[in-house]
Amino acid sequence: MRTMGLSLSLALLCLLRVEAEIAGKWHIIALASDSESYLQKKDELKMAMATIADLGEGNLKVSFAIPSPEGCKKSEVILQATGIPGEYYSSERGNKTVQVVDTDGKTYAVIFASRVKDGRTLHMLRLYSRTREVSPKITALFKKLVKEKSFTDEMIRMLPSQEECSLDEA
Repeated sequence: MRTMGLSLSLALLCLLRVEAEIAGKWHIIALASDSESYLQKKDELKMAMATIADLGEGNLKVSFAIPSPEGCKKSEVILQATGIPGEYYSSERGNKTVQVVDTDGKTYAVIFASRVKDGRTLHMLRLYSRTREVSPKITALFKKLVKEKSFTDEMIRMLPSQEECSLDEA
Protein backbone atom coordinates (compact mmCIF):
# COMPACT_ATOMS: atom_id res chain seq x y z
CA MET A 1 0.00 0.00 0.00
CA ARG A 2 2.84 2.35 0.85
CA THR A 3 4.48 1.57 -2.52
CA MET A 4 1.24 2.36 -4.35
CA GLY A 5 0.93 5.69 -2.50
CA LEU A 6 4.51 6.55 -3.40
CA SER A 7 3.88 5.62 -7.07
CA LEU A 8 0.77 7.83 -7.19
CA SER A 9 2.69 10.70 -5.58
CA LEU A 10 5.50 10.36 -8.13
CA ALA A 11 2.99 10.27 -11.00
CA LEU A 12 1.30 13.43 -9.68
CA LEU A 13 4.69 15.13 -9.29
CA CYS A 14 5.53 14.26 -12.93
CA LEU A 15 2.18 15.72 -14.07
CA LEU A 16 2.74 18.93 -12.13
CA ARG A 17 6.28 19.25 -13.53
CA VAL A 18 5.09 18.93 -17.15
CA GLU A 19 2.37 21.58 -16.70
CA ALA A 20 4.80 23.97 -15.02
CA GLU A 21 7.43 23.41 -17.73
CA ILE A 22 5.19 24.02 -20.73
CA ALA A 23 3.11 26.91 -19.36
CA GLY A 24 3.71 30.25 -21.08
CA LYS A 25 4.10 31.78 -24.53
CA TRP A 26 5.34 29.71 -27.49
CA HIS A 27 6.03 30.11 -31.21
CA ILE A 28 5.02 27.14 -33.36
CA ILE A 29 8.17 26.79 -35.48
CA ALA A 30 7.57 23.57 -37.44
CA LEU A 31 4.87 21.03 -38.25
CA ALA A 32 4.62 17.54 -39.68
CA SER A 33 1.23 16.02 -40.45
CA ASP A 34 -0.50 13.31 -42.46
CA SER A 35 -3.68 15.41 -42.81
CA GLU A 36 -4.66 15.82 -46.48
CA SER A 37 -5.85 19.43 -45.92
CA TYR A 38 -2.54 20.27 -44.20
CA LEU A 39 -0.55 18.75 -47.06
CA GLN A 40 -2.52 20.79 -49.62
CA LYS A 41 -1.93 24.09 -47.74
CA LYS A 42 1.39 23.53 -45.97
CA ASP A 43 3.42 25.81 -48.25
CA GLU A 44 1.14 28.74 -47.37
CA LEU A 45 1.48 28.29 -43.60
CA LYS A 46 3.40 30.72 -41.39
CA MET A 47 4.58 30.60 -37.80
CA ALA A 48 1.71 30.54 -35.29
CA MET A 49 1.64 31.48 -31.62
CA ALA A 50 0.37 29.56 -28.62
CA THR A 51 -0.03 30.35 -24.95
CA ILE A 52 -0.38 27.44 -22.55
CA ALA A 53 -1.96 28.06 -19.14
CA ASP A 54 -2.03 25.59 -16.25
CA LEU A 55 -5.66 25.35 -15.03
CA GLY A 56 -4.81 23.12 -12.08
CA GLU A 57 -5.58 19.44 -11.58
CA GLY A 58 -3.35 18.70 -14.58
CA ASN A 59 -5.61 20.50 -17.09
CA LEU A 60 -4.39 23.09 -19.60
CA LYS A 61 -5.87 25.93 -21.63
CA VAL A 62 -4.13 26.50 -24.95
CA SER A 63 -4.77 29.74 -26.86
CA PHE A 64 -3.69 29.94 -30.50
CA ALA A 65 -3.12 32.80 -32.97
CA ILE A 66 -2.82 31.33 -36.47
CA PRO A 67 -2.16 33.50 -39.52
CA SER A 68 -4.29 32.72 -42.56
CA PRO A 69 -5.20 34.43 -45.85
CA GLU A 70 -8.45 35.52 -44.15
CA GLY A 71 -6.56 37.18 -41.27
CA CYS A 72 -5.44 36.21 -37.79
CA LYS A 73 -7.53 33.30 -36.49
CA LYS A 74 -7.65 32.92 -32.72
CA SER A 75 -8.95 29.92 -30.82
CA GLU A 76 -8.74 28.18 -27.48
CA VAL A 77 -8.94 24.60 -26.38
CA ILE A 78 -9.15 23.06 -22.92
CA LEU A 79 -7.02 19.94 -22.55
CA GLN A 80 -7.79 17.52 -19.74
CA ALA A 81 -5.08 15.39 -18.19
CA THR A 82 -5.44 11.68 -19.00
CA GLY A 83 -3.48 10.51 -15.96
CA ILE A 84 -0.42 9.70 -18.07
CA PRO A 85 2.30 12.33 -17.48
CA GLY A 86 2.40 14.80 -20.39
CA GLU A 87 -0.75 13.45 -22.10
CA TYR A 88 -4.01 15.39 -22.51
CA TYR A 89 -7.40 14.91 -24.14
CA SER A 90 -10.09 17.13 -25.66
CA SER A 91 -13.38 16.21 -27.29
CA GLU A 92 -13.77 19.66 -28.91
CA ARG A 93 -13.71 19.59 -32.76
CA GLY A 94 -13.07 15.85 -32.91
CA ASN A 95 -11.58 13.64 -30.24
CA LYS A 96 -8.02 14.86 -29.78
CA THR A 97 -5.13 13.43 -27.77
CA VAL A 98 -2.08 15.61 -27.19
CA GLN A 99 1.22 14.31 -25.84
CA VAL A 100 4.35 16.21 -24.84
CA VAL A 101 7.00 14.08 -26.57
CA ASP A 102 10.06 16.07 -25.49
CA THR A 103 10.79 19.40 -23.79
CA ASP A 104 13.41 21.16 -21.76
CA GLY A 105 10.69 23.56 -20.58
CA LYS A 106 12.94 26.55 -21.20
CA THR A 107 13.51 26.70 -24.95
CA TYR A 108 11.53 24.05 -26.85
CA ALA A 109 8.74 21.47 -26.72
CA VAL A 110 7.76 18.80 -29.22
CA ILE A 111 4.07 17.95 -29.10
CA PHE A 112 2.31 15.08 -30.86
CA ALA A 113 -1.43 15.37 -31.49
CA SER A 114 -3.88 12.92 -32.97
CA ARG A 115 -7.55 13.48 -33.65
CA VAL A 116 -10.41 11.70 -35.31
CA LYS A 117 -12.00 13.56 -38.22
CA ASP A 118 -14.54 12.06 -40.59
CA GLY A 119 -13.73 8.58 -39.31
CA ARG A 120 -9.96 8.95 -39.92
CA THR A 121 -7.25 9.41 -37.33
CA LEU A 122 -4.97 12.30 -38.26
CA HIS A 123 -1.57 12.96 -36.70
CA MET A 124 0.53 16.09 -36.25
CA LEU A 125 3.91 16.74 -34.64
CA ARG A 126 4.65 20.36 -33.67
CA LEU A 127 7.87 22.06 -32.63
CA TYR A 128 7.27 24.84 -30.11
CA SER A 129 9.94 27.42 -29.21
CA ARG A 130 10.08 30.28 -26.71
CA THR A 131 11.76 32.35 -29.45
CA ARG A 132 11.22 32.70 -33.21
CA GLU A 133 14.26 30.55 -33.96
CA VAL A 134 15.63 27.24 -32.71
CA SER A 135 19.13 25.86 -32.72
CA PRO A 136 20.23 23.36 -35.36
CA LYS A 137 20.39 20.78 -32.55
CA ILE A 138 16.67 21.22 -31.75
CA THR A 139 15.77 21.19 -35.47
CA ALA A 140 17.68 17.90 -35.82
CA LEU A 141 15.86 16.50 -32.77
CA PHE A 142 12.50 17.46 -34.31
CA LYS A 143 13.41 15.81 -37.62
CA LYS A 144 14.51 12.66 -35.76
CA LEU A 145 11.16 12.55 -33.92
CA VAL A 146 9.35 13.15 -37.24
CA LYS A 147 10.96 9.96 -38.61
CA GLU A 148 10.15 8.02 -35.41
CA LYS A 149 6.48 9.00 -35.81
CA SER A 150 6.54 7.73 -39.45
CA PHE A 151 6.18 11.11 -41.16
CA THR A 152 8.00 11.68 -44.47
CA ASP A 153 10.11 14.70 -45.46
CA GLU A 154 7.20 15.89 -47.64
CA MET A 155 5.03 16.14 -44.52
CA ILE A 156 7.40 18.58 -42.73
CA ARG A 157 7.09 22.36 -42.86
CA MET A 158 9.55 24.69 -41.16
CA LEU A 159 7.33 27.74 -40.73
CA PRO A 160 8.52 31.20 -41.80
CA SER A 161 8.32 33.93 -39.19
CA GLN A 162 5.54 36.51 -39.34
CA GLU A 163 4.65 39.63 -37.36
CA GLU A 164 1.00 40.22 -38.25
CA CYS A 165 -0.66 37.62 -36.01
CA SER A 166 0.02 37.29 -32.29
CA LEU A 167 -1.76 36.64 -29.03
CA ASP A 168 -0.75 40.08 -27.75
CA GLU A 169 -3.27 41.87 -30.00
CA ALA A 170 -6.48 43.13 -28.40
